[in-house]
Amino acid sequence: MRQYQKKTCLETLSVLQDAHAEVVRFATECQNAEAAMLLEQCQQAAISVGTMIDQAEGDGTGEVHLLEAYCEQIYLFHEDLQNGASVDALQRKEQLDQLLQQASGGIAHRLPTSREVVFLPYKASMWDSLESVWREASADPDTTVRVIPIPYYDKNPDGSFQKLHYEGDQFPKEVTVTHYMDYPLAQHHPEVIYIHNPYDEANHITSVHPAFYSAKLREMTEELIYIPYFILGEIDPHNSLALEGAEKFIALPGVVNAHRVIVQSENWRQAYINVMIKHAGEDTRALWEEKITVGESPKLNRVRHLEESDYFLPEEWQRLTEKPDGSRKKIILYNTGITALLENNDRMLDKISRVLAFFKENSDEVTLLWRPHPLTGATLNAMRPQLQERYRQLVDSYQAEAWGIYDDSPDLPRAIAVSDAYYGDHSSLVQLYQETGKPIMIQNVYV
Repeated sequence: MRQYQKKTCLETLSVLQDAHAEVVRFATECQNAEAAMLLEQCQQAAISVGTMIDQAEGDGTGEVHLLEAYCEQIYLFHEDLQNGASVDALQRKEQLDQLLQQASGGIAHRLPTSREVVFLPYKASMWDSLESVWREASADPDTTVRVIPIPYYDKNPDGSFQKLHYEGDQFPKEVTVTHYMDYPLAQHHPEVIYIHNPYDEANHITSVHPAFYSAKLREMTEELIYIPYFILGEIDPHNSLALEGAEKFIALPGVVNAHRVIVQSENWRQAYINVMIKHAGEDTRALWEEKITVGESPKLNRVRHLEESDYFLPEEWQRLTEKPDGSRKKIILYNTGITALLENNDRMLDKISRVLAFFKENSDEVTLLWRPHPLTGATLNAMRPQLQERYRQLVDSYQAEAWGIYDDSPDLPRAIAVSDAYYGDHSSLVQLYQETGKPIMIQNVYV
């Protein structure tokens, strides 16, 4: 029997015992019609519990036999009330209570329990924000785990939906993917759902399909858990300017609707609490203090265990990283983010152009591995359409000349593992790269 089913059964039987007291009150006040109607409702509820147990465990369980005996006693009590016979309502209540207590005990302690845990990533490149949690859940023999990539839309400048994307075919081979059309969430009602996208309709660039907005997901599970897909530098939770800057990562639908939010540090936990209290009021402090918890980031966990030997480089990459004498060139991971592009516009494109020219000139000694943020194209489409064509020309030219590596795959850990140093924008990738101990240099658009 599933955990949520057991919980539902036990909660229903508990409500029935409370209803028995009301039946006694109606009977002693000679309100036999009301007492009889309430008994009918009790019987229907008991039948629904018995049906749920039959469907989960098969016919013939002792708990169902107890519920059948309960329904028989309900029927006799109901008939006596309908016929105006003299009844000892308290004695009948004790009989009904005893049968329900026995059934409840059997459900709670005898029936085995399983659970379903569902992961709902939307971009394959962000899977590392959930991966270690998925591995841990998969190791539990009493847990059925599903990875269900959900579709998402690019957005137009006016906020309307554009192209629908689905990346279920881009996940690592060891991850068994279930198509979202093959798993009706409401019907399965998994015990736990994990998400890494908190934005829902609040993102200007992309939107997961509205069927998977967090408010809807919350109604389909016992516990909706949000783990951010990004890693941020540490914050002073008492610095008002820092908190104001962090609000765009915190005051979001996923944080509001999740039953639990797992953040990277105690400082960030307090920052989340402070921001949400600012928006929702001091009287909500206890809610946020319970909801926001600290846990090891799956992204950091993945990077800490990276080994270059774990990755087989594509043949084209190998060709670009070998010198004529067979020795290996240094590989520089060049990361271009979204924030710097939105803040600097054409100046940022000038910078990228100069960087590419420099590394092309030195490509005999160093291999550039350019990995732009996976949402760069969608961001330009939604927020800087005037930059789209020039950016696309930079990318097309770089790929056509083929002197460096262009990595738009979902496998970020591979790029971190095989590179010798980081160069690029100050983004959440910097926080991950620090874990490797390799050199890091932040590019300056004015230099």
